Amino acid sequence: MANLGFIGLGIMGKPMAGHLIKGGHTLFLKSRRSVPEELLAAGGKSCATAKDVAQKADVIFLCVPDTPDVDLVLFGKDGVAEGLAPGKIVVDCSTISAQATQGFAKKIEEKGCTFLDAPISGGETGAKNATLVFMAGGPEASFETVKPYFQLMGKTIVRIGENGAGQICKSANQIVVALNIEAVAEALVFAAKAGADPAKVREALMGGAGASRILELHGERMIKRTFNPGFRIELHQKDLNLVLQNAKALKVALPNTANCQELFNSAAAHGDSLLDHSALVKVLERLANHEVAKG
Repeated sequence: MANLGFIGLGIMGKPMAGHLIKGGHTLFLKSRRSVPEELLAAGGKSCATAKDVAQKADVIFLCVPDTPDVDLVLFGKDGVAEGLAPGKIVVDCSTISAQATQGFAKKIEEKGCTFLDAPISGGETGAKNATLVFMAGGPEASFETVKPYFQLMGKTIVRIGENGAGQICKSANQIVVALNIEAVAEALVFAAKAGADPAKVREALMGGAGASRILELHGERMIKRTFNPGFRIELHQKDLNLVLQNAKALKVALPNTANCQELFNSAAAHGDSLLDHSALVKVLERLANHEVAKG
């Protein structure tokens, strides 16, 4: 059994860390807030600093919100980099800039260690059910070392390429998810305003070519008005900002992604930043002056 570290124990990180503990590994934990009691009760060990985690663990996982957070955890005062010794592996499951990731990887390599970017998809449900998708970038040997730990937390584990490739794949994922949420929202608003039962419409669509995981999960959220976050609008905004910045640098036009970001911006302007991204439907409801369903 391995000595593992996990930094960032929020909606995603907490259940992910729990699966590693259940897998029989010793887990050293650090969170911006206090380490959840259930992880400590299961055998997790709380650490005062990220440096402490890195000193005690051979593989250190991160799952934090944004690029500056990763930078701070890795290279800030009492950060991971200060606790590293040659041969250790740092695995970043956050969704951040691919360019920054490549810079972080080089700095970690200077310590005689390796870095994997391994952003995740699957939301809170996937984290709780250990069915996450891991999209990894980095050295193949390190990926193979970490793969058994990924398998405790996820179902689909793919090495995309070298450092940064995992983040590029996650950006592509966020385009697909955002546009699918928007499409489902449009369809349900249209159907509801036309007088059809949106729940029955969704049921029918699930049996045809329009079926998708988004229609299944987020369509249900839109109808039941359950917008407590599995993945917050503000985080999807952050991810699409990364996508659009990268697209601009590449001179790639992503018109529908840009439009979807504007809809998320409208949601934020109406105070919905902390709601689940399925609450994008509320923007389209305001434009149609009709709700899919009453809460």
